[in-house]
Amino acid sequence: MVKRESDDADRSSSSKKLHSEFAAVNDADYQTPKGRRGIRSRYLAVTNMINDERDEIARPDTDKFDFIFNEVESLHQLVTKPREQVADAKALLDITKSLVMFVKSNATGGLTPSGFVTHILEKFGGQGGPSNSAEDCSRNSIAWNDIGVAVSHVFRGASGCSTMIGPTDAKIKERKVVNRRNRERTTELTRPEVLGEDSREDSTGTDKNMLTMFNILRINKIVKLENLVLNRNSFAQTVENLFALSFLVKDGRAEIKVNEAGWQLVSPRNAPAANAVHSKDVVFSHFVFRCDFNDWKLMLRSVGDGEELMPDRNCQ
Repeated sequence: MVKRESDDADRSSSSKKLHSEFAAVNDADYQTPKGRRGIRSRYLAVTNMINDERDEIARPDTDKFDFIFNEVESLHQLVTKPREQVADAKALLDITKSLVMFVKSNATGGLTPSGFVTHILEKFGGQGGPSNSAEDCSRNSIAWNDIGVAVSHVFRGASGCSTMIGPTDAKIKERKVVNRRNRERTTELTRPEVLGEDSREDSTGTDKNMLTMFNILRINKIVKLENLVLNRNSFAQTVENLFALSFLVKDGRAEIKVNEAGWQLVSPRNAPAANAVHSKDVVFSHFVFRCDFNDWKLMLRSVGDGEELMPDRNCQ
């Protein structure tokens, strides 16, 4: 008894000391290094209190658990550094371990199945003294109605809304047969006319112009661009000649250069091999040649009569 009183006195003195330490640290500035050390020291004090008063924490007649938990909660609001986070987690772990150990110690030697049946028989069993006759076996029966009344409040309906998800039966529904009806099309299908022959004629005409122009270049070697493409009687044929020249330049069979006087000169060339183009030994350079009706008028004045090289296709 004396030892018990001395232990209580020591615990009360340690609690008062812990309260005084917490009050002293509460006045510190937690943003300074000294304040951060104060937080860690408070966590250390809480940990020591949990280990020293492990049996007192779970007792119903003491407020140690509330005090420790509130202290840890208040310290948690001040935690910002990793070391403080580790101390916070360790304090919560110690509290949890203490409660688990208390529950395990109380569960040992608790209510057993045989004891549960004994309590049921004592409270809801048949009344009367012991009897060995078979006719008086009702004395050992259990009043199940009384048990149902005693636990009926657990099974009462709670306030809420009653809902139903899905159908009430699990019958397999037959798949409906879909009757598709033939609908008349609102539009008629038409096929466009085949234009293959005209396109072949156009390509053949372009090929003929290219062949004629290349033969002219091979004979004359170097000619002015205006003399090569101009048709004095037709602006359309002038554009076609320029179109054929563009194909020759693209294929590498003609070359356009500008001399010192500013004239654009066209000369024939042998088309480069495919491997030379692929290896970039031969490099093509392109430019935009603008030609409209006013340019055609200007070429009419700059090219003399009879100096046109391409024949007029309307006269052939």
